[in-house]
Amino acid sequence: MKFPSPYTLNQIATIINAEYVGHEDFPVLGMNEIHVVEKGDIVFVDHPKYYEKALNCSASIVLINKKVDCPEGKALLISDDPFRDFNILTHFFKPFLRAHNSISTSAKIGNNTVIQPNCFIGNNVVIGDNCLIHSNVSIYDNCIIGNNVTIHAGSVLGSDAFYYKKRPEGFDKLISGGRVVIQDNVDIGALCTLDRGVTGDTLIKKGTKLDNQVHVGHDTVVGEKCLIASQTGIAGCVIIEDEVTLWGQVGVTSAATIGKKAIVSAQSGVSKSLEGGKSYFGSPAEEFREKLKQLAYLKQIPSILERLENKYAEE
Repeated sequence: MKFPSPYTLNQIATIINAEYVGHEDFPVLGMNEIHVVEKGDIVFVDHPKYYEKALNCSASIVLINKKVDCPEGKALLISDDPFRDFNILTHFFKPFLRAHNSISTSAKIGNNTVIQPNCFIGNNVVIGDNCLIHSNVSIYDNCIIGNNVTIHAGSVLGSDAFYYKKRPEGFDKLISGGRVVIQDNVDIGALCTLDRGVTGDTLIKKGTKLDNQVHVGHDTVVGEKCLIASQTGIAGCVIIEDEVTLWGQVGVTSAATIGKKAIVSAQSGVSKSLEGGKSYFGSPAEEFREKLKQLAYLKQIPSILERLENKYAEE
């Protein structure tokens, strides 16, 4: 998330009532999660396990819960609760705006685009030319839809990330301030849900086709010309490269990468990154031939046990 204009370190510290390490005029350009930060961004960290990663990432400002040595060229914001203060900044820069119409007056809708009855189109949404949005679709604030996109009934674009911090009193939600971006020639089936990024974009690239009842988690990037079949669930921060096929009821764990032209068979569970150009199935998903060998060995276990029992009986 980039700010509408540059802020200073002192201004950001004032918003969240935090101490800082660095020059008061140190420029702050935005805020992001660690996997998408750029120079000028704030990143937050609240566990010693991740201090080194945060302090050495591309972010220029680290929102942290302990005073540490500040790396050269960076600044620190010292907070007793970085998670809370990151939410405060999200609320400040991307506040919730109540809608007053089913189709916001700030939405931009392209030529020859058809929006069927009972749809909700939020604030600052952009929809390109020649799109077809079927009934009961909800497109939350700031989403971007390209040209020649079809979205079937009941789908939701821009719902919040499933991202919580466990506290003694319950779960604390990380506020979502990102977007969903759909490029040209994408088809989205009925009853799909695409969560917006926490600070960045959830992205579906050109020519990809989603079947009915597909879920795409926050900050996930789905490449060009992918096929994703019904009831597939993709967690947050996943990268799916171009021309990947995921068949029905595939589950993909957070932060996994699935390489170009990989094929994952139905009801498989992707628990780690997979190389491109190969076929996979099973849970955990493994190369197709290797999994077949394993299944063949498993089928032999009853006959092996029977032979062993007969051998011991003869003795």
